[in-house]
Amino acid sequence: MSQRVHVAGVGMVPFATPRTSEPYDVMGEKATRAALGDAGIDYERVQQAYVGYVYGDSTCGQAALYRVGQSGIPVINVTNNCSTGSSALFLARQAIESGAVDCVLALGFEQMRRGALGMGWQDRPSPLVRFDEVAHAIQGESDAPFAAQYFGGAGAAYAAEYGLADDTLAKISVKARAHAANNPYAVFRDPVTVEQTLASPRIFGPLTRLQCCPPTCGAAAAVLCSEDFARDHGLRTDVAIKAQAMTTDTPSTFTDADMRKVVGYDMTKAAARQVYEKSGASPEDIRVVELHDCFTTNELLSYEALGLTPEGTAEKFILDGDNTYGGRVVTNPSGGLLSKGHPLGATGLAQCAELVWQLRGQADARQVENVNLALQHNIGLGGAAVVTLYEKVS
Repeated sequence: MSQRVHVAGVGMVPFATPRTSEPYDVMGEKATRAALGDAGIDYERVQQAYVGYVYGDSTCGQAALYRVGQSGIPVINVTNNCSTGSSALFLARQAIESGAVDCVLALGFEQMRRGALGMGWQDRPSPLVRFDEVAHAIQGESDAPFAAQYFGGAGAAYAAEYGLADDTLAKISVKARAHAANNPYAVFRDPVTVEQTLASPRIFGPLTRLQCCPPTCGAAAAVLCSEDFARDHGLRTDVAIKAQAMTTDTPSTFTDADMRKVVGYDMTKAAARQVYEKSGASPEDIRVVELHDCFTTNELLSYEALGLTPEGTAEKFILDGDNTYGGRVVTNPSGGLLSKGHPLGATGLAQCAELVWQLRGQADARQVENVNLALQHNIGLGGAAVVTLYEKVS
């Protein structure tokens, strides 16, 4: 019989620009100690660790955790592009739910370089070759950063089908900064206007610079445990993972000639459907969500892929204010990737931390009222999507 998995502790460090960041192992240690302290447990009680990062040599996970302790436990390093942190969380949850272990640490960190994302190896095929071929066939080649080409093209495809006012996407950036103003962990906390967002340099398609997430460094962690372990060790059991799903690409990514599918719309939709089916919850039950807003275009697409609003209605969802406080569902109260920052390996676990704080009522000025369920969405090109539903346990 599967074990119920509780999030006993979470922790993270304030995100930073590459110029001001500490080294990855220092950030990883700090986030781990914060999560252990929040859980009220010593590292020696942890039975396994899953550590996610993208830009680093093999066994960086051990290097960070050895600063906390050398207990001899299995440390498994995980890399899955931008969904790396949630992939580590997925594995940690699965290990407990299966009954293999009772207490697991999921840690994610990233020490990024300045500038746009790029491939680390130039002497071998890129894992995105097929994606590039499809993207170039649909929209031609460009000197713009590859991720902006993908997600900018996806936004253009949406606008071509449903229509989109020039300032609609910019409103997402304005919202992100407004939410981040209340988050001491966020990198960009100063407000921006629609006019400033639209006047920033054009990157690709509808995207301007202020509609793209910045390269960021940071770390976040979560301690997961079974209900029996929590009871035996006096740990809190007020937040549990109600359902979780991970999906990867299907043939539609490469055969439907649609940039929205190239960036993972179908993966997200399938993962969300699995989570709703497993949990018995519906999108109407969700009051707060941390979703993958690497670009404003992907936030808009994700509203519909997650079922928060019907297909073709995302613009109305934004204009009606249903994506923020006072609306139907508060999206990215943390400020999201656009304003909190996007250290690839840490992002999924930072989302986890924010939602745990929301469910506990510990989000301070960011607190969303009447939160009993919280939805998390983390996606990586290449590809993987992880959707997680957390619940408050009475």
